[in-house]
Amino acid sequence: MKKPFDLNADYQPAHFEFTPAFMDKARAAISLYPRGRQKSAVMPLLDLAQRQIAQEGAKATPPYGGWISRAAMDHIAEILDMPKVKVYEVATFYSMYNLAPVGTYLVQVCTTTPCWLCGSAEIVKACEDRLEIGMGETTADGKFTLVEVECLGACVNAPMVQVNDDYYEDLSAGAMTEIIDTLAEGMKPQAGSQKGRKASMALSGPTSLEKQAKKAGVA
Repeated sequence: MKKPFDLNADYQPAHFEFTPAFMDKARAAISLYPRGRQKSAVMPLLDLAQRQIAQEGAKATPPYGGWISRAAMDHIAEILDMPKVKVYEVATFYSMYNLAPVGTYLVQVCTTTPCWLCGSAEIVKACEDRLEIGMGETTADGKFTLVEVECLGACVNAPMVQVNDDYYEDLSAGAMTEIIDTLAEGMKPQAGSQKGRKASMALSGPTSLEKQAKKAGVA
């Protein structure tokens, strides 16, 4: 679920421009599409804008995470020679684009049926208790934003959360609290299963293709 946003809010900066490094990445993304079809690059350019803003936010006081301002969308529209509203339509449709400021760490808790059956309510409570915020809120220091999301596609390893680009799976309330503590200290927790599960195999190990699993070093 996206945080509420307002394209005319006071937090909207007046200007945005890709840095030279990000502009090179934008040109590379555009080059992947046929001549005259550069509008197809709108999604990767939105992602690049979000990542550039995250880099800038990491150095700010208080810090903030990656989001996409209206000025960034307007800049992308100019680069791709498309109406601004078309960029707004894409950005508002997809949940991975944040259109309002978020914390350095965007904690996205999946509460869809498989995660709920495996205890996602306990994960939500652990997050709210440790961060002292509710869903859709950001901590006072700007480090964490907590949101509820729909299925993130790791149902076998439920319950799970996504923090920025990383998945944390097979969670317990205690494991979730430890992950937040580690992030709060400026360190990166080990992503993936918190029970040592390899990929999406059974916790007891592979039940088929055992020789191949051993050969690949995952058994």
